[in-house]
Amino acid sequence: MGRTGANLALLRTILVGSGVEPDKVATVQFGTEDIEKLAQDATLDAYLAVGPLDSKITAAAIAATSRSRGAPKFLPVEASEAIALKNARYEAEEIPGSVFNAKPVWPEDKVDTISVNHLILARKELSEAKAAAFYRQLFAVRDSIAQRAAGAAHITKPETEKEAEPSVHRGAAAVINGTERTFLDKYSDYFWFALLLLSGIGSAAAWLRRYLNRDDRDDTTSHRNRILAVVSELRNAGSEQDILTSQQEVDAIIGETLKCYDDGAIEQDDLTAFGLVLELFDHAVAERRTTLQSDPADQAKSPGPTLASRR
Repeated sequence: MGRTGANLALLRTILVGSGVEPDKVATVQFGTEDIEKLAQDATLDAYLAVGPLDSKITAAAIAATSRSRGAPKFLPVEASEAIALKNARYEAEEIPGSVFNAKPVWPEDKVDTISVNHLILARKELSEAKAAAFYRQLFAVRDSIAQRAAGAAHITKPETEKEAEPSVHRGAAAVINGTERTFLDKYSDYFWFALLLLSGIGSAAAWLRRYLNRDDRDDTTSHRNRILAVVSELRNAGSEQDILTSQQEVDAIIGETLKCYDDGAIEQDDLTAFGLVLELFDHAVAERRTTLQSDPADQAKSPGPTLASRR
């Protein structure tokens, strides 16, 4: 029963395992909608039905043939264990008594047979996330599917052991074993690598910028040294005009330094050191002005030269 080639392959496997040459057995396939036609065909000596034990199609076929030919006789596959050992896709199984009918009892006792599975296969290249999502959705709607197709109720999770054949997809196995990785688990290594890479790029960019701006940093150092020199000159300034001239020079230096800072040529630390030099310059200006303003009063208090005249 059934027009699929898988049923013919199973029949040939059973015949070979039972010591019967398949070429000496004439076969004809009937669709599941041809049950009555199968029951009326007097040339048939036996028929093979592949399906779950609670299959309505199998039960209908047994009932139809019993009406035309009498009580059915169930043929055991006595070599089921040997067949299962030689073919990893098959398993040795038993059909329980009275599973197809209680009165009369069909079968009267348990019957050795071969068990087969329908498998949902996926390519190994399928991503773990998609395989896991499909597995969860399949079992979420299994009961709904079973209302339309009774066989769906027999959908079970696969064996996840390493020696299982065929092997379970990694994504489905992760859901079954509870080892499914989160987004962070999957990509944390990439995040750390990206952070290290960005850090390295940032350090390299900073070094390159300092290297390209080394002339500006040298100018900043020379400006700082020049202000220190002006501080020394202020101690000998003889007038207010000399002080103003020094301030104008320092103002120009400050303007150039701030422009370099805005362009990113110098760092905050360099600007801090520059500020200390300016603070020293301001103190020197204040001290020198105080000294110049106090000099005339000191000169007025000191005794002047005495002129003597002779008469």
